[in-house]
Amino acid sequence: METWLERRADVRERRDLVRAAAPDRPVESGAVLDLASNDYLGLSRDPRVTVAAVDAVQRYGSGARASRVVNGTLAVHAALEEQLCQLTGAESALAFSSGYLANLGVLGALGGPGTLLILDAHVHASLLDAARLSRSPVVMVPHGDLGDVATALKNRTQPRAVVVVESLYSVLGDGANLTELAALCAHYDAWLLVDEAHGIGVAGAGRGAVHAAGLAGAGQVVLTVTLSKALGAQGGAVLGSRALREHLVNTARPFIFDTALAPAAAAAAAMAAQIIAAEPALAARLQENAATLARLCGIERSPGAVQSIPMASAEQAVSAAAALRAAGVLVGCFRPPSVPDGVSRLRITARADLTQQDMDYAAGLLRTVARAHRADPSEHNGSGRNRTVI
Repeated sequence: METWLERRADVRERRDLVRAAAPDRPVESGAVLDLASNDYLGLSRDPRVTVAAVDAVQRYGSGARASRVVNGTLAVHAALEEQLCQLTGAESALAFSSGYLANLGVLGALGGPGTLLILDAHVHASLLDAARLSRSPVVMVPHGDLGDVATALKNRTQPRAVVVVESLYSVLGDGANLTELAALCAHYDAWLLVDEAHGIGVAGAGRGAVHAAGLAGAGQVVLTVTLSKALGAQGGAVLGSRALREHLVNTARPFIFDTALAPAAAAAAAMAAQIIAAEPALAARLQENAATLARLCGIERSPGAVQSIPMASAEQAVSAAAALRAAGVLVGCFRPPSVPDGVSRLRITARADLTQQDMDYAAGLLRTVARAHRADPSEHNGSGRNRTVI
């Protein structure tokens, strides 16, 4: 086994695909300009959010100590779920200890041999893993192809179906046509599962893309959200009908057999949701900054916080990210297996708390580095639309 591990390490080294669980050198707060993290609204360091987390630790302790179905359900979990419903307009919510587990939980609970899962080719790895574990028949459709979704729904032989998409996609930053997808699902008596990981706090004045599309509370629409991006905390949740919540409490294995979300994370996320609902200007500022970054970098504007600059190869992407880091700017570096060969890219994420000076400095570096690494952003707008996540 050790020999096999060494061989796999050699392959990664040759292909320039080596990743690390920690940065090469520590990154101190304020020492660099962070365009890599998902703290879209800057709420992870908002005093109201951090104080809520500290208060929860002092009241409940550092952990929930048990599963939600034993004695791990605390008042702070109920408060979080209520705030998420108020923010999104959903009827009911159920918190999980991560967004990944929320996706595993909901598709595991809705799936099985009698449920066809129809997945957009760009959905997150957590949804792919959930589909594999659900024991469901699966159809993968080309990214954004409504015709193939309709065909799969029309031709299905299973009594149930779930169409699985993201509201805003995490690498290219483009969005799903939620209105048309919901109409198809209503027509063919199917659920529409929308992963709002990159939509909550960003789209629809912060209330999410589903809310913006007028689908809040729609019976056939199920949401999953992460609490670790715009909400600045950690955890995840599934939002939908009360009947769905009751079904998940009784059947979702990542909920039943997992220790409940830590009180500090639940309280922080609840406060963040309350802030986002009360202060829509935060999401508006994020959108303005995303548009400014895209314009300054000379790339096509994506509807969310994520903006994408294609690179010529995985090696060039790694080299460009390293050059930017050395100059004090952190960006995301996406290359295989996160994306297939040929569509490696730098991912820059806007934040509501960026200054004009921050954006001018970053954009100047990004354009210079992109040219030096054989990727002119203006020549690659919209490339990589057929990404398949591995």
